[in-house]
Amino acid sequence: MSIKSDIEIAQEAKIENIKNIATSIGIEDKYIELYGNTKAKISYNLLKDKQDTPDGKLILVSAISPTPAGEGKTTTTVGLADGLRKIGKKSIVALREPSLGPVFGVKGGAAGGGYAQVLPMEDINLHFTGDFHAIGAANNLLAALIDNHIFQGNQLGIDCRRITWKRVVDMNDRQLRNIVNGIGGRVNGVPREDGFDITVASEVMAVFCLANDIEDLKARLAKIVVAYTREEHPITVGMLNAQGAMAALLKDAIKPNLVQTLEQTPAFIHGGPFANIAHGCNSIIATKMALKLGDYAVTEGGFGADLGLEKLIDIKCRMAGLTPSAVVVVATVRALKHHGGAAKDKLGQEDLVALEKGLPNLLQHIENIKTVFGLPAVVAINRFPTDSEAELKLVEDKCKELGVNVALSEVWSKGGEGGIELAKEVVRLCEEPNNFSYCYDLDMSLEDKLNAIVKRIYRGDGVEFTAEAKKQLALFNNLGFDKLPICMAKTQYSFSDNPALLGAPRNFKITIKNLKLSAGAGFIVALTGDIMTMPGLPKIPASERIDVDALGNISGLF
Repeated sequence: MSIKSDIEIAQEAKIENIKNIATSIGIEDKYIELYGNTKAKISYNLLKDKQDTPDGKLILVSAISPTPAGEGKTTTTVGLADGLRKIGKKSIVALREPSLGPVFGVKGGAAGGGYAQVLPMEDINLHFTGDFHAIGAANNLLAALIDNHIFQGNQLGIDCRRITWKRVVDMNDRQLRNIVNGIGGRVNGVPREDGFDITVASEVMAVFCLANDIEDLKARLAKIVVAYTREEHPITVGMLNAQGAMAALLKDAIKPNLVQTLEQTPAFIHGGPFANIAHGCNSIIATKMALKLGDYAVTEGGFGADLGLEKLIDIKCRMAGLTPSAVVVVATVRALKHHGGAAKDKLGQEDLVALEKGLPNLLQHIENIKTVFGLPAVVAINRFPTDSEAELKLVEDKCKELGVNVALSEVWSKGGEGGIELAKEVVRLCEEPNNFSYCYDLDMSLEDKLNAIVKRIYRGDGVEFTAEAKKQLALFNNLGFDKLPICMAKTQYSFSDNPALLGAPRNFKITIKNLKLSAGAGFIVALTGDIMTMPGLPKIPASERIDVDALGNISGLF
């Protein structure tokens, strides 16, 4: 029997009218804005009207450091929410929106997989409700206003060599990383070097995801620093009087999107910053809405626990005043063997030696969650048919030495039924007291905060700064931005800034090449290693597999 693809499963599924999904969790008609029968936006005014309603439990889903073998974090997140419903719990899932960059680049889709997906899968992976287009438009309006201000006389004294704001496009396009614009004569603007970021790396995306409502959004946009004068005075969006127009472009986008899983579990999908170059979590508004409407809200941080989870806790939870109840760490035996040095074409063979060598990656993530963040954890093993009983027992035994249970997850093949074991363990953990804390205090210096992340989370020896990064560090200290949290931009494949160092490396330092101020979002971005804010396409992009037939049916989205 042939195995159905994700998109075939999604296209054969029965989708409940989204209004019924909204009604099932107590959302009144006055808050619902329908986008057809399968998608809806929910007014953020719902949160104001439910401010006295107690919150449900917040469950964070993370993973080991990613590998080409795959881990299935989003699939597990969706399956867990379905599994909680199977055991009678009122659960809601809160996820990020996929970026077109990975959809057409490497991954080919990001709406879960198998029988643990969110629907309508094709819409979610493509234009959805247009949020990313609105974010890109707001970003690029600001870019146009900056260049127009300079062209019209530059009253603010912007130094054209110190413009930090870039244009964006939601596509992997390395050709746009560095450009020259404004050429072709005086009427076409002032020539200068420039470049593009991918939309998900835009500070507008970060502001969008961290804002509590439209007024907070506008206030945060006004604080964005876009350039400096020759005297190193910052130029903000507020000085250009651009925040109102930008917020107008975002007024509908900021309303969370409601969809459903294959099993009709309500799902909020809203915002989509990458976790290796941004803070990597869905919007605060959507997460808070899930907490007000459900007993359990299941959300995820992008990539491994050293990136998405650290930022979810140290940035998002801190800013929103959220307290998690439990953490799920997703892993596969295949991926752990890859961390242990097994070749990609040998991952289906039993290899206890490679597995034991790779297990420290998982164990370090677990230790960080328990000892640094003070949260209870469970390991969810996405089971593959090639996993041997001896391999599964080795993982279970090593985790139990740290006081952490392992739950086999079969949500890809069985949906919520395959997540019942995991759901029961999560419910148990949510009732345990915890000692929730952050990796660092905001009162620490920027350098100390960076060292805290590297030493406590990555287990490295600290940070080193390039000459350029030292200048930026001094500038941000002088401007009074030293109390902001840190958003590390680092390879997702390793605890270090070298993607080739798998497992749990030691005796390394993280090189801070660049520091970028995100005053509107409220953090400092630290760029390390060879990290890019505009990714490129691979040799064979996922787009080559994607097609649409005469009836409008899409294929190739996994």
